[in-house]
Amino acid sequence: MRRRSEKEKPLIILLVEDNTDHAELVMRSFENHQVANKIYHVRNGEAALDYLFRRGEYADAVDSPLPHLVLLDLRLAKIDGLQVLKEIKTSKKLCEIPVVILTTSEAEKDLAKAYEYHANSYLVKPVNFAKFTKMMGDLCYYWLGWNRHS
Repeated sequence: MRRRSEKEKPLIILLVEDNTDHAELVMRSFENHQVANKIYHVRNGEAALDYLFRRGEYADAVDSPLPHLVLLDLRLAKIDGLQVLKEIKTSKKLCEIPVVILTTSEAEKDLAKAYEYHANSYLVKPVNFAKFTKMMGDLCYYWLGWNRHS
């Protein structure tokens, strides 16, 4: 994948993940692939919505820019990932932001509900480290390299 030049608009990712180890793996994978210029990490659904709707500590648009991509876990504290997804996709301001579900859940009901709420993709985290790393690389290439966005 080509590196982003200094003149190009930086790619912003919002990572919504409560598992610190998983978050670290995602951030390292993206860093290794040199795709994202900035990853903002929040640990629960309430913080994700505060960030996206610029509430509380995330009110400043310079410090909390809207992301080009949201990576969203389903099992979150305070507000679960499906509710976060639903709120993103029903917001006129946010609905065009791609949301990729990144979860351990293989439950058919979670998959069906995620697509009902207009998830752009549903990925199940592999338990195997090498497979997880490869999946993150593929995700980088597709959503942040090949996929076009404004």
